[in-house]
Amino acid sequence: MVLGTAAWRNVRILRTSFSLSLSFSTTHYRKQISLANLFKMYGFPTSHILTFLSQNPFLFNYDLAHLHKSLATLFSFRIPQKNLVSLIRDCPGVLEYQFLRNWELGFSELKSRVPSHSPLMLVNLLQCSRRFQLDPVEISRKVEILKGLGFSGAVMARVLEGFPSVVVMSEREIVCVIEFLVEFGVPSDEVDRVVGMYPRVLGFGVEDRLKPLIQELKGLGFSGREVRKEIVREPRILGMEIGEFSRCLKLLESLKCREAIKERIFGEGLFRACFEVKLRVDCLCGHGLIRRDAFKVLWKEPRLIAYDVEDIEKKIEFLVHRMKYGVDCLLDVPEYLGVNFEKQIVPRYNVMEYLKAKGAIGLEVGLKDMIKPTRLRFYNLYVKPYPECEKIYGRFSGNVEVKIKHPAGLWKLFKPQKFPETDEDVKNMKSFMESLV
Repeated sequence: MVLGTAAWRNVRILRTSFSLSLSFSTTHYRKQISLANLFKMYGFPTSHILTFLSQNPFLFNYDLAHLHKSLATLFSFRIPQKNLVSLIRDCPGVLEYQFLRNWELGFSELKSRVPSHSPLMLVNLLQCSRRFQLDPVEISRKVEILKGLGFSGAVMARVLEGFPSVVVMSEREIVCVIEFLVEFGVPSDEVDRVVGMYPRVLGFGVEDRLKPLIQELKGLGFSGREVRKEIVREPRILGMEIGEFSRCLKLLESLKCREAIKERIFGEGLFRACFEVKLRVDCLCGHGLIRRDAFKVLWKEPRLIAYDVEDIEKKIEFLVHRMKYGVDCLLDVPEYLGVNFEKQIVPRYNVMEYLKAKGAIGLEVGLKDMIKPTRLRFYNLYVKPYPECEKIYGRFSGNVEVKIKHPAGLWKLFKPQKFPETDEDVKNMKSFMESLV
């Protein structure tokens, strides 16, 4: 079969397109291998490299030599590898060669202005400066402004670490916040401490955020002196949303629990108790609950308000990552967060896992069946029929030594003293008994 001129032209075009496509695929694959090896050399996890490259295709257009210099420059800032990998993954734009070249030239000046810089501060500043197209020289000027406002070197480091967006704020905006704190009654020497403990306060508007918050607190019946005292003690109070404190107070007023629990909750006063509710609501919301459900969990299990946030965090982590339950199940079983972690949650979970692996439990046992039974009932249901679970459960194990509350023979000290009976005593007892007959 003889092909015409037009047909041969199409064949040549197809061959050329295929060759170009094959050449592009080969080049792309080789570039991918080179990039993967480069990131692997600088400590990037192998399992994340391909995903990272697929999410950031612009890296294939970078010159490998420039990219190698960019990574070397980042490591020269003495940022820990774990933090550096996280920075590159969250903000790959920091790998731009010219951006890091400017940082390399101005980094020494920034270090001289903030001697007590931390790796986290550098990571946050790199992200912020990349986002707003700043260089270390401009950041150094902002540091000078903060120093001129009376902030110590340690406080400046905390501000740049906790609220790096301060570098794009005007001097007037920062001054307004400081003037508000002083006018409210915070001593001048305490303003430095308040900002150091809660740097984000510098980013709040005075008219639309801070003043309405103070008015709300006073409207709830708290005196200005009490509010000022608590803010100096815990500056994070200034970060509460308008109306949030009122909702926390409403929850506390509606609690139904034992007096012993209420004494623990209100031990440091009503104002402090409201803030403790806010911290626990934030903790629950941080793990996936909406605010309404978080308040509901606290109302059902008030003991949480008196527990440390770290203890709650540990229980939720165990619930989600080890027990494989969703956070939403806390709405049905809020008692899970109220029981002891080491003495109840872990032993009961270990027993149930052992029985499941053994095939001794046919039905699906939920979180409610595991947590709500009393210790003795759980023991009778799941431990007593299986002697090998005694050591796992621990609470009622036969090997557990029972501690004696009192020294042996102490009862003899409380035994009534015995007096000898005389003939007259015997005669009186006989006459008394005869009178009863």
